[in-house]
Amino acid sequence: MTATIAGARLQRLQRLLDPRTIAVIGGAEACQVIQQCRKLQFAGEIWPVNPRRDTMEGLPCRSNIAELPAPPDAAFIAIPAAPSIEAIDMLSRVGAGGAVCYAAGFKEIGGDGNERHQRLIEAAAAMPIIGPNCYGFINLTSGAALWPDYHGARRVQRGVAIFSQSGNVSLNLSMQRRRLPLAWLVSLGNQAVVGVEDGIAAALASDRITAIGIHIEGLGDLPRFARLAQQAKCQGVPIVALKSGRSALGARIAVSHTATLAGESALYDSLFERLGIGRVATPEEFIETLKLLSIGGALPGARIASMSCSGGEAALVADLAGGRDLEFPALTPSHRRAVQATLNDYVHVSNPLDYHTFIWGDRARMCDTFGAMMLAKFDLTLLILDLPADDRTALARWLQAVRAFIEACRATGARGALVTMLSENLPDEASRLLAENGIAPLQGLDQALAAVEAAAAIGCAWARAVEAPTLTPTTAATAAAAAAGEPRILDEFRAKRLLAQAGLSVAPSVVVDSPESAVAAAGQLGYPVALKALSEHIAHKTEVGGVVLDLREDEHIRKQAARMLAGAEQLLVEKMVEGVVAELLLGVGHDRQFGHYFIIGFGGTLVELIGDRRMLLPPLDEAQLRRALDRLKTAPLLRGYRGRPAADIDSVVRCALALGRLVESGAAGIIEVEINPLMVKSENKGAIVADALLTVGGGHGR
Repeated sequence: MTATIAGARLQRLQRLLDPRTIAVIGGAEACQVIQQCRKLQFAGEIWPVNPRRDTMEGLPCRSNIAELPAPPDAAFIAIPAAPSIEAIDMLSRVGAGGAVCYAAGFKEIGGDGNERHQRLIEAAAAMPIIGPNCYGFINLTSGAALWPDYHGARRVQRGVAIFSQSGNVSLNLSMQRRRLPLAWLVSLGNQAVVGVEDGIAAALASDRITAIGIHIEGLGDLPRFARLAQQAKCQGVPIVALKSGRSALGARIAVSHTATLAGESALYDSLFERLGIGRVATPEEFIETLKLLSIGGALPGARIASMSCSGGEAALVADLAGGRDLEFPALTPSHRRAVQATLNDYVHVSNPLDYHTFIWGDRARMCDTFGAMMLAKFDLTLLILDLPADDRTALARWLQAVRAFIEACRATGARGALVTMLSENLPDEASRLLAENGIAPLQGLDQALAAVEAAAAIGCAWARAVEAPTLTPTTAATAAAAAAGEPRILDEFRAKRLLAQAGLSVAPSVVVDSPESAVAAAGQLGYPVALKALSEHIAHKTEVGGVVLDLREDEHIRKQAARMLAGAEQLLVEKMVEGVVAELLLGVGHDRQFGHYFIIGFGGTLVELIGDRRMLLPPLDEAQLRRALDRLKTAPLLRGYRGRPAADIDSVVRCALALGRLVESGAAGIIEVEINPLMVKSENKGAIVADALLTVGGGHGR
């Protein structure tokens, strides 16, 4: 698609999402659209189309689209599937901005629905269509509500744009009472024409969108999404993803542990982390994260302070933050003295801070304490405070603390957020006061910490100079090329020879075909040795008794070799790697959407049970690999655990980079790689490939 055509489509989508004229086609649902537009005081014109009615909600009806006074900017089509296609065709021909197709009965039902889906796309031509099988959209900056049901949203000047693949989730989000400044809410449905990526592009073209939220099952165009994420970073508009579904990867040869360790969700995690997209797990976290980002943007880091008048709350904050990428920096002695000077000697000053209730209700003293705590320039300072909702007299006392916090943030220039322990304990008056003063009102302690973590992750990712991921989804051409030859597994000797040529260190070995030659090879290599069955038909040798380790005597070698040769034509005699500090896994897989991906993590025979790994997308770089290794649960083993020597991380990184270059070159036709284990020695002693499994495309590896 040329840039001119793409620009024209974007302009037309903007016209649809921010219309001045709206046509509503149908009956009861069309009436609802008129009602919802009036509820939001939409200032434009609304033109009902219904051949069976003279008026609709007091407005005169046209009998068909041809009678409209002008091509509408937006149309809401609430008639059955087949006539919806005819209406879309006519709207497209007259030059309408775009339409919402409310009807179901398309691709989601299969069968005849697939044919209707294709006809709808053809009828739309260059006109953007939201849906079918969707609720439509609400624009809270203009009051346009092509939305056939109740919603709880309110008008705003600027705010968050949310795009959801679920109509009911969209409806639920419209009713949120957490003071999320919602500017656009778009239910995408089947995404026949307009997808998530189109919505993001339109949001980035608007000066009224402060942050973008996407609720998705998957993405249709990953390379375009990556480009849009880079654009969002340049514009300073953060994106948050709530992704549902944990389906397994398709279109791959599932012969390696690498393949079974991967999953669609893990690949999306890797993509989002690389692009600086915040990922959250629940709708509540989604709302709170978007709220925090909309009021102040991404956080530059994860150094936070917390203040409360309760030791119980301080302990809860510390406990709940313990499993997250958040840091409560200790106060320096001078900083501690400054805070202590605003309190009495009964208070133990720390971070998180329990400032007790001695200053409760004294606005000036609370402001002094809060301001003193903010002197360290944390990335975010939290005030933990639950407020009463139904007693205005009591609320006035709590609002003294809120106003003191606002004043302290203003005086110090610190960024702050108020957090309630329980999500319901934040009355609207307090929430509004905080938001108007640039302080995020966050509801629910755990959800708030998730929001802070996500906002910090976005900011840290934006600060890193990371190359955009190389995404090579499977096209029809590449699928046909892959089908031209059956993938094949290389035996361990051939796999290691290929890895050695690429620059990885492999254990010395000899191929033998008899017990006596196995003994001779062991003498040549030096004891102890490992004995392995060598066959392209055995993926996991340990599972069939095809590996014996630490052999030190000739007679044992003869006996084990004779046993293995009953089921394999050849054996591999390999020098045992000694002085090992850790065993790691290096893996490569291929996904039809993402292309190649990499896995690095804890290795050995318990790799799937331990489940400690990180997913990475190409191109690999040193900083990315070191960060992945450092974030493993077993990272302490690599750093030197309880007096053990530290591992040679430099060699691990070199091995991974060499593997990345081999895969990215495409010369070997690699589909999957599993190096397990990579035997890592102590610092400056190297990392050795002890076992390797490679799957290559047909015609490679002979």
